[in-house]
Amino acid sequence: MKKLNIAIIGLGNIGSYLYRYLNDNKNILTEKNNCLPYVKYVSAKNKKRKRNIKINKKQWLNNYLDATKIQDVDLIIELIGGSEGPAKKLVFNALKNGKHVVTANKALIAKYGDQLAKIAEEKRVNLEFEASVCGGVPIIRSLKEGLIANKINKIYGIFNGTSNYILSSMDKKNKDFIEVLSDAKKLGYAESNPSADLNGDDVSSKLKILSSLCFNSFLNNNVYVEGIKDIDKIDINNANKLGYKIKLLGYAELLNNKIYQRVHPTLIKKESYVASIDGVLNAVIIDGKPVGQSTIQGEGAGPAATTSALVSDISSILRGNIKFPFSLSIKERKKLKFENISQRYFSAYLRFEVIDKPGILSNITNIFSKNNVSIKRLVQNPDKNKKSSSIIIITHKSKDFFLNKILKEVSKKKYIKRKPKLIRIDDN
Repeated sequence: MKKLNIAIIGLGNIGSYLYRYLNDNKNILTEKNNCLPYVKYVSAKNKKRKRNIKINKKQWLNNYLDATKIQDVDLIIELIGGSEGPAKKLVFNALKNGKHVVTANKALIAKYGDQLAKIAEEKRVNLEFEASVCGGVPIIRSLKEGLIANKINKIYGIFNGTSNYILSSMDKKNKDFIEVLSDAKKLGYAESNPSADLNGDDVSSKLKILSSLCFNSFLNNNVYVEGIKDIDKIDINNANKLGYKIKLLGYAELLNNKIYQRVHPTLIKKESYVASIDGVLNAVIIDGKPVGQSTIQGEGAGPAATTSALVSDISSILRGNIKFPFSLSIKERKKLKFENISQRYFSAYLRFEVIDKPGILSNITNIFSKNNVSIKRLVQNPDKNKKSSSIIIITHKSKDFFLNKILKEVSKKKYIKRKPKLIRIDDN
């Protein structure tokens, strides 16, 4: 029986779960893949940390980089995290020394994926990263294999469980952002520093990877990114009254040979499929020909979901399949044009909190008119006690550049009480 010697580097919640899973399921994985996965070495920053697994002293590496030099290591699983430092050193060295690599590190792949893919190709080893995008949702293998016959023109969806949990909880439990964030931390859905989840960076990294796979292009940093920190209960309630839900969505679209990548809160129709995805679930929707629209949903994070994706990658290597990390060889991938979204057209929700005085509404609508943005719907909610008024405007499809210009222009006015809001609408 063939054997594949594995080194797991990083033994946090995911690394420990994977270690236990590989040991407990050795026989079934061997039967399915005709090759024995054997965890030969492990390494972690804190060796003394309490873990619910038994590790033989001989398995410990004092220096994690030794895994890249030891001859009897075939596969290195990187679970350190981060795009720089130890994770970067480990993966670059491992590939250069002819070791297969499996990683859950989206930040590393989004930043250095093209360079790493080139080395993997030269050394004829696998670089697998299913677990880097949407945890247990098998989107990367689907794009590489299951949907290989399709020309994909759009991929979008909910790629971050933390932000989805926060927005859906604000809606269902009628709590404000800070309360729900606190709940998410207690439940383990949000990290102690959740800034990458809340500001959209996490989704941005995942989107770059998906974009590259969908359009056979190199990774590109031209992504419009906006997070959920400015969404409050008033926006959630307004969306409900208008027949929408608010979700943080990532989009990558190929239009006229140009790719547009964007991440932002979006108003979507209540009856749409994506609006029903709540909690920490992720959902990915792919538009392609000839398949039409395909949807995959599932757990986007956590040790169990991530291990599911990691084992999928490990099994691919156990079977002895050498594949290009991004489906095509570096020579065949394209340098497509990536555009920013300023010239794209969107319907939008704009909210202005103003002093309640005659003439203000007329002033705001004049600014819209001046910027060639036509108003589809207008709602005014005066609060006589506070001598203020909330003005909500839904626009017809308008150029993104002008929508943002209106926002900047109105925000400078003395009658504005709070920073105005702009949320794009997806009417599909």
